[in-house]
Amino acid sequence: MSTASQCREQVDVAARFGSVRRRTLELCANLTPEDMMVQSCPEASPAKWHLAHTAWFFESFVLGPFLPGYRLFNAEFPWLFNSYYQSFAAFPEKRLRASFSRPGLEEVLRFRQHVDEAMEKLLAANPEPEALQRIELGVNHEEQHQELLLTDILNAFFTNPLRPAYKGVLEDSGETVGEDAGHPEFVEFEGGTREVGHRGEGFCFDNELPRHRVWLEPFALAKRLVTCGEFARFIADGGYRRPELWLSAGWDAVKANGWQAPLYWTERDGGWRVFTLRGELGLERLKGAPVSHVSFFEADAYAHWARQRLATEFEWEAAAEGRPTDGNLLDAGLLLPSPATEPAENQGLAQQSGDCWEWTASAYLGYPGFKPLPGSLGEYNGKFMSGQMVLRGGSCVTPEKHIRASYRNFFAPETRWQFSGIRLARL
Repeated sequence: MSTASQCREQVDVAARFGSVRRRTLELCANLTPEDMMVQSCPEASPAKWHLAHTAWFFESFVLGPFLPGYRLFNAEFPWLFNSYYQSFAAFPEKRLRASFSRPGLEEVLRFRQHVDEAMEKLLAANPEPEALQRIELGVNHEEQHQELLLTDILNAFFTNPLRPAYKGVLEDSGETVGEDAGHPEFVEFEGGTREVGHRGEGFCFDNELPRHRVWLEPFALAKRLVTCGEFARFIADGGYRRPELWLSAGWDAVKANGWQAPLYWTERDGGWRVFTLRGELGLERLKGAPVSHVSFFEADAYAHWARQRLATEFEWEAAAEGRPTDGNLLDAGLLLPSPATEPAENQGLAQQSGDCWEWTASAYLGYPGFKPLPGSLGEYNGKFMSGQMVLRGGSCVTPEKHIRASYRNFFAPETRWQFSGIRLARL
């Protein structure tokens, strides 16, 4: 790499670092210190913890190794705010994060400032390429936590009896969410040998590599996501009472958890209400919007009910590659899934970027020749390649610069607290 190219990369990384760090604080602007202590389900973390952990990542994997003379902000923080990196340090149980009343929010904010000032020094000192690569990883890591922060706050506010809205209540804003959608169309795609995985231009996570060839039979995907109105018909037809629609483990989850509808749906006065980051909305307002906060098991059961199936992750990627990522993402500011609009080229798929992460039929596994990052960073993705399903596409709380066609998200099949939805593939 030429000196000029390296300087441009350094400037770009520095600008992106500053922008992402500022956005994390902006997402907390509507929260009280008390809001930021809540951990309302085992999968979630308090907002204060997200602020501290993302600073911890830069301190642990960038500043410690690459800034000579760097001074830890607090000698207890390397283990206190570790998430799951077993080879780096011990860490507290995740379910106990809400008990961290100390350090207080002001000290956590000072920790972030301490890290940011040290990062400015490092970026001004012509850091080596490996340091720049780790900073870029840290920026993408923080963007993941921006999304998690919002999904965790949604769950926290849902468990609050007052059901507060994170952002201005949609019902009072004059905005519309959409009417019931018509019958979904399907878009045909040719089969054959296709290449999948990251092309090698720009950042990617290790689980997107190496790019490799797969064989696809001809397939067809629904032009849009399954809507709330359509899923309501599945419920009315006894979808949660019919074991023949469900995988065995899925039916066990229905019975064990008492599922009767997606997460955040509440039946009241003969109708459904749906809790969102914009407040609680009647289902009538959301009929045309994508159903969200469903598990893989629910997505698969709905597909069986509709006499269709879920796409594989490679079918999804083949359909998405080369298309713009300009959908209803965090940058749009809506903060809830919205109805499909016709793609600009009047062909292809709608809602492929944003709105909801789309469950696929693919288990989360390493690609042929997968190599995790060296050292503790190798625990970032690889160790979770068991018992998880792949989701694609991003959601209404995913930062736009974070998503791409090769991006692989993954969660356990019973997970519902994420913005996860359904796109059908033709059976």
